[in-house]
Amino acid sequence: MNPSTMRPFPISVVAMGPGSQGEEAPDYLPMPKGMETFHQPRLPDNASPESVDQAARLLGVFLEGATHAGMAGGAKLDLLGLEAGVRDVINQSMGFGEVSAFTTAPEHWRVQETAFAGIWRVLKMADDGAMLVDRLETGAIPEVLTDAMLRAAEATLPPPDYPVGCMNAQALVEEIRMQAAAFKPGQPAHIINLTLLPVSDADLDTLYGWLGHREVSLLSRGYGNCRITSTRLRNVWWVQYFNSMDTLILNSIEIVGMPDVALAADEDFGDSVERLREYLDMMVEPV
Repeated sequence: MNPSTMRPFPISVVAMGPGSQGEEAPDYLPMPKGMETFHQPRLPDNASPESVDQAARLLGVFLEGATHAGMAGGAKLDLLGLEAGVRDVINQSMGFGEVSAFTTAPEHWRVQETAFAGIWRVLKMADDGAMLVDRLETGAIPEVLTDAMLRAAEATLPPPDYPVGCMNAQALVEEIRMQAAAFKPGQPAHIINLTLLPVSDADLDTLYGWLGHREVSLLSRGYGNCRITSTRLRNVWWVQYFNSMDTLILNSIEIVGMPDVALAADEDFGDSVERLREYLDMMVEPV
């Protein structure tokens, strides 16, 4: 059963107490499992001492910039022109975090959070697959993702047609249009939880057809999977949570610059700075 189409139902009066529930256990929807946790990266086994030393020096300069900038972001380290051995050391040293993303228009960006929350690997690809940008940068989320959403989405959308079977689609469309028009950067998200609302299949089909799934897509794997996609309407996102069985357990629309679930938290970034500093100390220790 699709949780987003569940309707309220009357609760029957049943016997309670020991022995009244029979032998069968309740059949609950599986909840997310396998929460992602921090794993310390390790150096490549075949890395030369010279490559390790240069990578440690570059990451040290980058770390100082990240410490100074804080969560305001802006510290960057260009990796595109580095010697292959140095890039390999940095690649493996930074590891992989919970959030990944890509854009399909107006440019092709690929973003991967590193094992250090708030530090991101950002790549730009040409139409022919050539790499144009490869860098590390700090911040709650790389600006290229929000910029792609703003450039590709529309400021306003006319309402759709409403087919037979719609119950609340018209009210939801008008709420989304009103909230999107009134949104200002920095405002908290306005969240419409479709899983808890009485919506029909026709309502959902109308919303999906009207908003679409568009040019910016993110996946957060912190606890289960959260899939985030931009829509045709500026600052309006689909945010859908799936458990470890890939069953949709929460279907929502958020009107916000970027949904919070994709953002690195201040406290996590502070931990990342300390962990990266400890890792760099390990890199330069004599063997």
